[in-house]
Amino acid sequence: MVSEDEFDMQDAAAESAEDDFYSGGEEDGFDSDDADVADYEFIDNDSDDSDDLISHRYQQNYTILSEGDIRQRQDDDIMRIATVLSISKVAASILLRYYNWSVSKVHDEWFADEEKVRRAVGLLEEPVVPFPDGREMTCGICFETYPSDRLRAVVCGHAFCNSCWAGYISTAINDGPGCLMLRCPDPSCNAAVGQDMINVLTSNEDSDKYSRYFIRSYIEDNRKTKWCPAPGCDYAVDFIVGSGSYDVICRCAYSFCWNCTEEAHRPVDCGTVAKWILKNSAESENMNWILANSKPCPKCKRPIEKNQGCMHITCTPPCKFEFCWLCLGAWSDHGERTGGFYACNRYETAKQEGVYDEAEKRREMAKNSLERYTHYYERWATNQTSRQKALADLQQMQNVHLEKLSDIQCQPESQLKFIIEAWLQIVECRRVLKWTYSYGYYLPEHEHAKRLFFEYLQGEAESGLERLHQCAEKELQIYLNAEGPSKEFNEFRTKLAGLTSVTRNYFENLVRALENGLSDVDSHGACSRMASSKSLGGGSSRARAGRGKGSTSRSSGPSKNIDEPGHWSCEYCTFANIKPAAICAMCQQRR
Repeated sequence: MVSEDEFDMQDAAAESAEDDFYSGGEEDGFDSDDADVADYEFIDNDSDDSDDLISHRYQQNYTILSEGDIRQRQDDDIMRIATVLSISKVAASILLRYYNWSVSKVHDEWFADEEKVRRAVGLLEEPVVPFPDGREMTCGICFETYPSDRLRAVVCGHAFCNSCWAGYISTAINDGPGCLMLRCPDPSCNAAVGQDMINVLTSNEDSDKYSRYFIRSYIEDNRKTKWCPAPGCDYAVDFIVGSGSYDVICRCAYSFCWNCTEEAHRPVDCGTVAKWILKNSAESENMNWILANSKPCPKCKRPIEKNQGCMHITCTPPCKFEFCWLCLGAWSDHGERTGGFYACNRYETAKQEGVYDEAEKRREMAKNSLERYTHYYERWATNQTSRQKALADLQQMQNVHLEKLSDIQCQPESQLKFIIEAWLQIVECRRVLKWTYSYGYYLPEHEHAKRLFFEYLQGEAESGLERLHQCAEKELQIYLNAEGPSKEFNEFRTKLAGLTSVTRNYFENLVRALENGLSDVDSHGACSRMASSKSLGGGSSRARAGRGKGSTSRSSGPSKNIDEPGHWSCEYCTFANIKPAAICAMCQQRR
């Protein structure tokens, strides 16, 4: 049994071979501009080296298509089929539409059984009935008699008047994309109606609408192409199935997962993301909150929250039932003999007998579940906010501050791209960090070793990100506010570039570990020393939440010593240096 992904790969390989055959070995539909698209729209695409900043971070396995690119590819496929099968372009477009724009599928089916394909698609070779030449005939829809020059028919020969044809086609177009598979109005006929007749008989408005359906079908019916899911974006993506990461960055700056079309979420799998998004939008957590923080009125059963005061509770009108908060009994049975307003002897006695054990257990479980979910959700949401803030700061840096810094430090903007690269790294790390919290939420509680290893990796990565963010945001302000060139600026350049590289390594190791299911944890519950020492060079830290405005991040600093003898860890960038070295090889800071 061949999987769908394998089928797509085989289909893509077959069409690639055909592209080489028909185009003399040149790649069809790929232009150099598409391959060099920057991550974010506010990166200046005209600069010589802005693409080089991120080329080492993404191996692009997709092509972004504009409307012009889509039309060109569509026309090329139609022309290819028309040339090889010796049919008209209209017939070729009907064939491709029927087989979901798969050139290889059309070839396979056509050469296997041409007659069967013609019958299925509605491409008849001969008329079913002769078309009237030079004489009048009755229209089969309105039953009016017309001369032959006011009648039209597709290849089947069933003639109808122009006005009935126009009404039939217009109604089909207004009904939706089904008009792309339009057939002859005769109920017994399967002949296809081509775009040539549609363009002649419809209004400009209907013709434009049909054209939009036609171009949309090229993307939506093709398993290797999808529209960018960002609101208002008209770009499409041609993806190489089975080529690694599903992350796609559109020209509109929106990054998303090709597989599930949610926002990019590497290293978390699509199933976990779907569960997390559903949980965030579902009512289950509301019910957990109600169960954990309220009790039902014994009479009307409406939930009541008590946040302070005595145990005497009065339900809201129209119920107005008075009861004890602890035992839920009628307040008329309570008084000084039962403990007064702030205690209930009946409740304490019943609790010792185990009467309330099940209800209290349910309430405690709901409270713990709610607290655990809130813990992860708050940090997930905070990192999302921090990422949006970092994106705004990156745009501000690109549009305003870079030019200002260039004037102050008397350096060309091309030599300040290390700052843009640092901010791009911060934005990407915030995205990764955000999704690690959904990963942590669904990590099984009983796998303690994996959880400890995950928190260690997450903490180290976040600690490195905090240092990078601090340097790019705070320390850079010193040079932006300076009145002239600063001698220390080159040292700042070295430090920021070093922190960018180290933080990238931290997060690459974190992503790799999570994608491998934290396989570096052995069966005895201990982390593989070799794998962890290769992954990261700093001590353990517990970092939580994102950085930026509204952030509540608290990260402990890295240890100055690492596990491996003969090395020391730089307190600025955590790079593992050999012991005899007095200066960090990464950031040039003295030990």
